[in-house]
Amino acid sequence: MLTMAEARVERRLSAILAADIAGFSALVGADEAHTACDLEGHQAVIVPMVVESGGRVIDAGDGILAEFPNAVNAVKCAVAIQSMMAERNVGIEPERCMEFRIGVNIGELVDDKVRVHGDGIDVAAKLEAIAEPGGICVSSKVYEEVSGQIDLAYQDIGERQLENIAQPVRVYRVQLGKSRTGAERQLTAMLAADVAGYSRLVENDEEGTLAQWKGHWHGLIEPKIKEFHGRIVRVIGDGVLVEFASVVDAVRCAVEVQRGMAARNAEVPHDKRIEFRMGINFGELIIDGGDFWGDAVNITARLEALAEPGGICVSGRVQEDVKGKLDIVFEDAGEQQLKNIARPVRVYRIRTSSGGPIPAVIQQKPRAARSRLRWSLAAAALLVLLLGGGEQLWQSVSQRYSLSQVIREAQAPAPLPDKRSIAVLPFLNMSSDPEQEYFSDGMTEDLITELSRLTGLFVIARNSVYTFKGRAIRIEQVSRELGVRYVVEGSVRKADNRLRITAQLIDGNTGYHVWAQYYDRELHDVFGVQEEIARRITSALAVKLTKEEEKNMGRPYTSNPVAWEYFMRGAELYRRFTPKDNAEARSLFEKAISLDPEFSRAYAILAATHRQDSNGRWSKDPQTSEELAYRMAQKAVELARKELEPKPSLPYALEQIGWVLLYREKHEEARQAAEEAVQRNHNYADGYALWAHVLIYMEKPEEALRKSQEAIAHNPIYPFFYDYHRGQAYYVWGVLTSAKDPDAARQRFEEAEKHLRAALAKNNNFRPARSYLVATLSELGRKDEAAKEMKISLEKGEPLVAILKSGDQKLSDEHIRTLTPYTGDEIRSRLAKVWREAAR
Repeated sequence: MLTMAEARVERRLSAILAADIAGFSALVGADEAHTACDLEGHQAVIVPMVVESGGRVIDAGDGILAEFPNAVNAVKCAVAIQSMMAERNVGIEPERCMEFRIGVNIGELVDDKVRVHGDGIDVAAKLEAIAEPGGICVSSKVYEEVSGQIDLAYQDIGERQLENIAQPVRVYRVQLGKSRTGAERQLTAMLAADVAGYSRLVENDEEGTLAQWKGHWHGLIEPKIKEFHGRIVRVIGDGVLVEFASVVDAVRCAVEVQRGMAARNAEVPHDKRIEFRMGINFGELIIDGGDFWGDAVNITARLEALAEPGGICVSGRVQEDVKGKLDIVFEDAGEQQLKNIARPVRVYRIRTSSGGPIPAVIQQKPRAARSRLRWSLAAAALLVLLLGGGEQLWQSVSQRYSLSQVIREAQAPAPLPDKRSIAVLPFLNMSSDPEQEYFSDGMTEDLITELSRLTGLFVIARNSVYTFKGRAIRIEQVSRELGVRYVVEGSVRKADNRLRITAQLIDGNTGYHVWAQYYDRELHDVFGVQEEIARRITSALAVKLTKEEEKNMGRPYTSNPVAWEYFMRGAELYRRFTPKDNAEARSLFEKAISLDPEFSRAYAILAATHRQDSNGRWSKDPQTSEELAYRMAQKAVELARKELEPKPSLPYALEQIGWVLLYREKHEEARQAAEEAVQRNHNYADGYALWAHVLIYMEKPEEALRKSQEAIAHNPIYPFFYDYHRGQAYYVWGVLTSAKDPDAARQRFEEAEKHLRAALAKNNNFRPARSYLVATLSELGRKDEAAKEMKISLEKGEPLVAILKSGDQKLSDEHIRTLTPYTGDEIRSRLAKVWREAAR
């Protein structure tokens, strides 16, 4: 009969990956603090890679021990780790470089619920010890399973008698960078181009089309490829695949060719024009003799297929590399699921300044990615005037340019202010329990909030930094995408009442670690650690603090750690935006308040749950929910005003009561709440977003767009409702100007459509965006499209459509009134009219 201890033991066959740092002791001896933080930083990237590969981290001490359901996943993950580490080590001082040795084995694990052990792990650890720094060794069991499934080359280094392992093990060394067929791998930029509608052109005029194609090839395309140092990989029919050593050269070549084709087509009838679609990607190319393949080629071809005739689509990796180096504009087309490509690819369309050759590479300047649209428009116009014959284009450009300064500013994010700029990446949960995720998130959010209060820092909002959570990404890329100089990353390991927290501050331009530290503390000291990290960051960046900031830094929302835990657990649930999670979150906030009745922030987010119930019609009595939201928000503001300076809870409390006041049509009070929120925390992106939304309902769309830009500056990877606010503002602006200037109104409706569709692309279930899209399409005269969107709203359970279709005029008037708290009746009446027409 089994004992209870024996009954708990689980044995299973797994693929095991063991990774350790080569020369770790020497690194620790040279600089213990930096080494510990560097390791935690690498682990913060590796752990999500393991999970994405279907694995589970068993231990993450001074290395990584993970199990996988099969050897293929384990080896692929090992290769990805070594590739990622090679990238992260670029530019790092040799004495600070960390290199993993990795061993992979298939064997039995013994899990007795206290620890995981067994021969399978022991062999993997011994294989890791044999591997070279940056290398991978696998057992014969692994080799037999993966050799025919992963295109890698392996070196048989013979049987080895591993220490404390009874039987010899045959060992294979993975030859990174080579394939099993002897094919080479190299990183390269690829350009794919083909002719749009080629079959139709040939069918209509085969001889003429072929003559045109040859003329373009010899007179334009081939010379440009040579000029920009490209190498023709393949020519098939109407298409060409070209390899470039430089991403910038690939883009310059593509733009030059498209400009040349536009000039050549100027006098050609539309039905006879040859127009190229082009795609550019940067990735790994597999070269085997004279053949080429790999995801780099496949993605390039898919990007080309997405391009418009005469257009260019590029991947996110290309955009990152070229941004700020050429006089071109990138239009974000969002993430696309490309055929036969496992992961979505972010796609950008290139928009160029018309006329003249593409300029030489310009030196990238700070915040170059945030240059304003007015400069590119002015440059385009100037080029055309200098070259002559550009009167028509100049009229077109100047007409759009003089429309309003606001419309120009709303097209591009505002430049960052001239102060220290910083982003705090999500701290990694290094605890064995994934349920502790809320705790590491809480640490991150509190640090963001603490730094946001300081007038000498420009801080990126939570929403933007959390788009990087779980992604293997270089700090330099984070810095570029968010437009900041400095990045903070760290990790939290929580076990019982003990905490181990690491944090490091990195210069995004150089990758240099400005400061790093780790803390071993009791749970009750979590607030002290947060304060210390904030102080060390401000000291390292030489941020000048006011006397009040110096005195009050680190003042927490609550002095009760358990109440803080309830609050953070609830916040994680609240952000899921479902009725069930909203109710569970509310229960946790109420528990937090029971432990600390002065916890203003808990009252504020409790108000948000009631407002969510009311807005989403999740409660049986939405009116009662709205009243509860008002009372809880009032209580939050009351308690926050009693806090000692800097009154850390007040901005969020003001935001919550601002939303309630807005929908009670107390517009000026709502505006004042938003204004005070951002005065108290100048980095408060959602405070600016509220202010913009209030101004929309006050029928001041131009001011609203300016405030929206301030929100985006602090939250550059912004959520769907920012797009919605911008679309709504343009719609209101269009209605208000439609009588005086129909042409300008139409342009504003077109802008509204663009932003509303962007909101729906991010959240297809966001009902207000679809409702305003219906109205916008109606204003543009596209009644059939408006009716289709209204039908989609009905299918998605939008109460507005059902009420409109009921024919109850009084009920529909009341419902529309609650949805549209405008100061006047013009916008509301216009919306009611077009919504009723579309619902018929």
